[in-house]
Amino acid sequence: MANHKSALKRIRANKMKQMRNRYHAKTMRNAIKKFRLLTEVEAAKEQYPKLVSLIDKNAKRRIIHKNKAANLKSKLSRKLVVAAE
Repeated sequence: MANHKSALKRIRANKMKQMRNRYHAKTMRNAIKKFRLLTEVEAAKEQYPKLVSLIDKNAKRRIIHKNKAANLKSKLSRKLVVAAE
């Protein structure tokens, strides 16, 4: 167990950050799953900018790596293009 007051505070702060990061990551994953299950092209076109924004925000917060964000956006845009054809 930590012996210093600052170490105890750091443990508490890290726990809160972990919970917050987990929430944002899970929200993003759920949004991606819902997007992949969409069948209507118009609904997908409407959801795509919101989803890209969510992915970019998570990359900016360093919840996910910037390359993972780029890969996700690329795959989702390919799905959108294929659905439109």
